[in-house]
Amino acid sequence: MSWRSSLTAVVLAAVTAAGLGAPAADAAAPAALVPAADREVQFTVDGTTAYGTLHVPAHRAGHHLAAALLLPGSGPTDRNGDEPPALVPGTLALIADTLGVDGVMTLRFDKYFTGRTGAGAYQGDPGRLDLAAFTRQAAAAYTTLRDQPEADPHALLLVGHSEGGLQALLLARTVRPAPAGLALLAPQDERLLDLLAAQLDTQLEQAVETGQLTEAVASANKAGIAAAIADFRAGRPADTSTLLPPLASLLNALFGPDNARFVRSDDAVHPADAARAIRPGTRVTVTCGTADANVPCATTAPLLAALARAHTTGPGLRLLDGLDHFLHPAGTPVNDRMLAPAAVAALHEFAEPWKR
Repeated sequence: MSWRSSLTAVVLAAVTAAGLGAPAADAAAPAALVPAADREVQFTVDGTTAYGTLHVPAHRAGHHLAAALLLPGSGPTDRNGDEPPALVPGTLALIADTLGVDGVMTLRFDKYFTGRTGAGAYQGDPGRLDLAAFTRQAAAAYTTLRDQPEADPHALLLVGHSEGGLQALLLARTVRPAPAGLALLAPQDERLLDLLAAQLDTQLEQAVETGQLTEAVASANKAGIAAAIADFRAGRPADTSTLLPPLASLLNALFGPDNARFVRSDDAVHPADAARAIRPGTRVTVTCGTADANVPCATTAPLLAALARAHTTGPGLRLLDGLDHFLHPAGTPVNDRMLAPAAVAALHEFAEPWKR
């Protein structure tokens, strides 16, 4: 036994004999445990009150928690990640539950034309909405989350699914304090209309493989889609007359008065350009499901390269083998309310520095 060990043993024996090793009777008790809870929150921006759900995990009273704003995908996707009644996978609600296990509080909200928020100031004139309006709404949600008494302002996070991934990139450049981490889950990683064209081309190719269309018809429609997009981008009337009726209806709706402003503003953004402006040192996770037909893995390279040039840190790309766009194993009914184990693991890995 060394002299240091001998001395330690003597001191411990003396303390024990004197009864000083017992805890003081008036020692402070541990802070009370606050149970997990959801509460409704609201915030107003551009004349419209938006409503959301704040999920606060169980925690010790007075303890500040990492806090993540959850951003939904495209279209009328509500705070839970649903487009009721037909599409109700509960993606964002499930993400909130998963992060809550790690002690991360979350805010998810009904964006314009969804849930309790509804149309607000855009009632009767949805054509005024553009991407910037949704970004301002999300920024107000971020401020609301930051100002919650349980939130740690040094551990604010953005978690975006699909188009929400693009919104996370746009928000991260402007909100203050800047987020400490971004989780981009199956994110929009190309210009909107490039991504749409790729999705439609894939569907046409699948129709040829199953014998529903001839190769000639598929090729003609691919060319027609490309021409219509080029016309729209150039400010010319888009000719959809030669397209299959379902394709023509889709493009006419997107390029029509209710959606054109938003589509044009979204299509103007290159996600990789937004990624290059992310603060160095930001922890980033990007997921890609190999069975994702909406955002195929082959398109992620420019986004990943831009994040690398921005000197972000963290897990980076997580390839989710066999998972679809809703973070399900391929073939799972879309409305099954579950996240695949690989997606859950990616979220836990992302949250590791902020775990309770």
